Amino acid sequence: MNFDLSEEQRMIQESVARFIKDNYDLESRVASSAKDPGFNTDHWNTMAELGWLGLPFAESDGGFGGNQIDVMVVMEQFGKGLVLEPFLASIVMGGGALKRGGSESLKSEMLPGVIDGSRQLAFAYAEQQARFDLHDVTTTARQEGEAFVLNGQKSMVQNAETASQIVVSTRTSGGQVDEDGITLFLVDADADGITLDNFPTVDGLRASEIAIKDVSVSADRILGEVGRGFEILNAVANDAMLALGAEAVGTMEVLYKDTVAYTQEREQFGHPLSDFQVLQHRMVEMFIEYEQCKSMLYRATMEAVKGDPATAQKAIHGLKHLVGKYGFFIGENAVQLHGGMGVTEELRLGHYFKRLVVIDSMFGNADFHLQKFAA
Repeated sequence: MNFDLSEEQRMIQESVARFIKDNYDLESRVASSAKDPGFNTDHWNTMAELGWLGLPFAESDGGFGGNQIDVMVVMEQFGKGLVLEPFLASIVMGGGALKRGGSESLKSEMLPGVIDGSRQLAFAYAEQQARFDLHDVTTTARQEGEAFVLNGQKSMVQNAETASQIVVSTRTSGGQVDEDGITLFLVDADADGITLDNFPTVDGLRASEIAIKDVSVSADRILGEVGRGFEILNAVANDAMLALGAEAVGTMEVLYKDTVAYTQEREQFGHPLSDFQVLQHRMVEMFIEYEQCKSMLYRATMEAVKGDPATAQKAIHGLKHLVGKYGFFIGENAVQLHGGMGVTEELRLGHYFKRLVVIDSMFGNADFHLQKFAA
């Protein structure tokens, strides 16, 4: 496989890297996270103006016709800056469902606003009892005339607080854990019967618990076919895991480089910490695991773009396992080698580690994906 980026992708990578370097110091991130809406709206508008929000959408929909590789390039740099803006929630997940399942009229109505940043989406797929199983759905949709009435509860919905529309997975037929019978709806966030319980997450982002009670949604807001939504749901989850893998790789790079720099400066017994062989071995292992995750990211992303779907699915399971396992390893060692200050809020190290822990828990943790890979 050719892992070289195209000239356009290198330009995007350099542009995002410059943006992160100029705008994403820890102090400004903490300040943006602490006030509504939980991210910097000026940064979001800049991302739209630079065309980043349109990368994964077809040219016929007003985007740039990019794919998972282009998203990987952006998300890896976002991981280095711990970006707060809802690119993953609105563009990769919500937008990913809309571009795959929306009718032409629905896409022409919604996607221009998504791409220019004026409209944000959320993706409500998780439920309390489901753990990591996408097909475990108890939220129901009952047809009444030309509309459907939705009832249920969705958990840990990123960006619901600022979204104008929410993609909701529901069950229209079948048993609780059947893949058949799942239907996706695009629901207005301010619709009657939608109640949000918003809260900050441990990594500085925002999420919501959503109560859905007798919410009426017209049939033209269905994404894909009635009862056939799992295919779209799984495809969006795969794209999200690739994006999260790229973000994690960027985060790991910052952690191991910060640790190497610190041990070269910090002296103990008259020598820099980096002189001690046991610590050298530890940092080499951190680097090796980072490189392994990066290689698996490239492999999984390339397979998703050009490979066999079954091979791509297996590679994505492998990526998510490695990112969860070695993300924790790199974060834990970075904190330990920094000593007590490694866990302070004033040092960016702990913020990166917390983000890696959250990434591990999204769409299935390391153990879950190891079982899927083995199966």
